[in-house]
Amino acid sequence: MDLKRLEYALEIHRQKSFTKAAEKLHIAQPSLSKQIAKLEQELGVRLFSRERGSIEPTADGHLLIKHAERILLMRDDLKREMLERRDGIGGVLKLGSTAITGGHVLPALLQRFHRHYPQVRIELVEEPTEVLAEQTAKGLIDLSILTLPLEDDQLAWKVMLTEPLYLVLPAEETDWMPAYSSGQALTLQRVKDCPFIVLKRGYGFRRTVLELCASAGFEPQIMYETSSIETAQSLVESRLGLTIIPEMVRRQSDGKPTLQYIPISSEPTRTIVFSYQKDRYLSKNAKTFMEMFEQQQTALTFSKQIK
Repeated sequence: MDLKRLEYALEIHRQKSFTKAAEKLHIAQPSLSKQIAKLEQELGVRLFSRERGSIEPTADGHLLIKHAERILLMRDDLKREMLERRDGIGGVLKLGSTAITGGHVLPALLQRFHRHYPQVRIELVEEPTEVLAEQTAKGLIDLSILTLPLEDDQLAWKVMLTEPLYLVLPAEETDWMPAYSSGQALTLQRVKDCPFIVLKRGYGFRRTVLELCASAGFEPQIMYETSSIETAQSLVESRLGLTIIPEMVRRQSDGKPTLQYIPISSEPTRTIVFSYQKDRYLSKNAKTFMEMFEQQQTALTFSKQIK
């Protein structure tokens, strides 16, 4: 069986179109159709349904795609491992993260990694959590920065860091805010009647917030949904509601603060991890990147201890 034809079948499945797949593969559409016809003839089954202008895999097509993805990943892993045995670290590292988390944890690490390994090209993939988890499980991303828990059993992980969560309230009092003393931790029950600002569906931190509220015995009154924790904090500034954030995105104020970061009495945390497909060959690029982050965190912890 020609592996090239398996690649063609996968691309047609991804693009849902022979025309778009041919463009992506840089071949003529008639040639692509001919190769798929040969694959169907070889297997004795029909792989794609072309009814009503929509290209969808048949039942046999879905089975082929499932096995083709695994076969081509094994081929790519073998190539990568052989190249690394010959040449050492190099090539491409495909790295996934949500925009906000990546913006806080990656810049210094990327700078250091590039300084030591300029021959490695890093491709950044910024997507919502669900998309990153799905693409990582399929082997389309080498390493993703995700938040526990991970639901897909195809994913393995290594802890990056654990950080506390805070309630965020406007500095200026408003009628929906609970009464409290400065420096006091609040229970989530105290804010159950307040308007909440949360992330949109598909972002892992949205689930974290909803589960915290559920554990406290209530469903939050969601006033606004956004794809950015930074936007959520700006909405809190305007006294449109409260939100919950991880420590890394706390704003530092040089002047009069516009936000209050209130500890939660149950002391919830979130754990960020490096995640990768469990059954794939983990490249030296990925291993070295994780090791460099661990060294960076160790140095940072030591620096704090001696101050």
